[in-house]
Amino acid sequence: MWVDSGDYEQALERAWEHTREWLRALPGRPVRPSTAAEDITAVFGGPFPATGLDPAAVIDFLAEHAEPGLMAMQSGRFFGWVIGGTVPAGMAADWMVSAWDQNSGLRFATPATAGIEEAAGRWLLELLRLPVGSDVGFATGASMANFTALAAARWRQLASVGWDVNAAGLQGAPKLRVLVGAERHESLDMALRFLGFGAPEVVEADKQGSIDPAALRAALEAGSGPAIVCLQAGNLHSGAFDPFLEAIPAAKDHGAWVHVDGAFGLWAAAVPALRHLVEGVELADSWGTDAHKTLNVPYDAGIVVVRDVAALRSAIGMHAEYLMQDDHGPGDPMEKVPELSRRARGVPVWAALRSLGGDGVRELVAGRAECAAELARRLAEVPGVEVLNDVMFTQLSLAFGSDERTRAVTDFIMADGRVWMSGSRWQGRDILRVSVTNWSTDSADLDIAVQAVKDALEATGQAGRLDDSAPRS
Repeated sequence: MWVDSGDYEQALERAWEHTREWLRALPGRPVRPSTAAEDITAVFGGPFPATGLDPAAVIDFLAEHAEPGLMAMQSGRFFGWVIGGTVPAGMAADWMVSAWDQNSGLRFATPATAGIEEAAGRWLLELLRLPVGSDVGFATGASMANFTALAAARWRQLASVGWDVNAAGLQGAPKLRVLVGAERHESLDMALRFLGFGAPEVVEADKQGSIDPAALRAALEAGSGPAIVCLQAGNLHSGAFDPFLEAIPAAKDHGAWVHVDGAFGLWAAAVPALRHLVEGVELADSWGTDAHKTLNVPYDAGIVVVRDVAALRSAIGMHAEYLMQDDHGPGDPMEKVPELSRRARGVPVWAALRSLGGDGVRELVAGRAECAAELARRLAEVPGVEVLNDVMFTQLSLAFGSDERTRAVTDFIMADGRVWMSGSRWQGRDILRVSVTNWSTDSADLDIAVQAVKDALEATGQAGRLDDSAPRS
């Protein structure tokens, strides 16, 4: 039956009102959720209803009952994991993507979204100073960006020794070595498992988590055969960058494909004052990043860049009689990420880039690094706080004496709710991780963060236990 646009209006108006209320509440709202997942399930679950509910009423129910279980990840006081917020143009564009409802796999079928994504890809290559002509794909996140690039690497490196992995599979294939730094992100290991590699060879890293290029060269010389080397732009705990100018030539001397996991750190290339951190990164063969992190674009926003276009499209592309595909030129979006059906997730990336411009992107990225440096400086002045890493980008790792006390401080901060910082373990110690990623974080948010840490230290005391006055989760 014909659906009139008015059928959507009431539900969309209610969604807009609830969204506006959510955004208005963010500056003063506790960051942490106030209820648990099982409580939300109880409210939203039960027997499946036999009759439907008016769409506007569904939206009202959703907004009212989901709110207690929402983490205020868009808040400038959210410092957990490496999660950005959402710049206004990116959010609004994402709404339009849902309304357009384009299955953005083919240029022929969806020229608008395919063309916008191509434009965004070219801007990204320019902004991140990566090789012109590289293929750019928009994946779900950095994990799938890494997976996609490594699939291309697998195809090329096996083809270089005469093995067609598409036709013959992996059984009986020549051994393909994969070398990683000791402090790589676990998503790389996950991608390698998905691709049938198993566990990689681990290369020693320094105290900040950067791969040791001499150890990498020695490891490559100790073996033979086709290889893939995975490097990192932005260590999870320290923010450290691998020494690309030394590590990439070492890999290339042995014929290795070099992939860079730059989930949040690759954006340093956009800022002249930070570009030294990624010097030489353009010499690699593929790169993965996530625009939801440092660029603050809505999920999903993974980005994969591959220099070897033929390898990417051979490893990822699908061809069928019923699909009208280009056989030359920019290629179809479905040849660059492992999905045939997907939303036009590159459109919000384009919108964010266009709204910010080069100056805005540089200010955004540099501002997060400056906030991290300021927060580290202020916290280092607080008795009982140890800043464990060299703060070179957006990550801090903190400890508070014993592991017991560090855990107690972490528990206090998460229960308190004024800010959100996440616990971890790094180099044999329990730590409190702080990631300055949100575009809206400012000095006022840093004031609150410093005070929350001071209050946590006071509440936990020397024994590392919460006082009775401390908030409970």
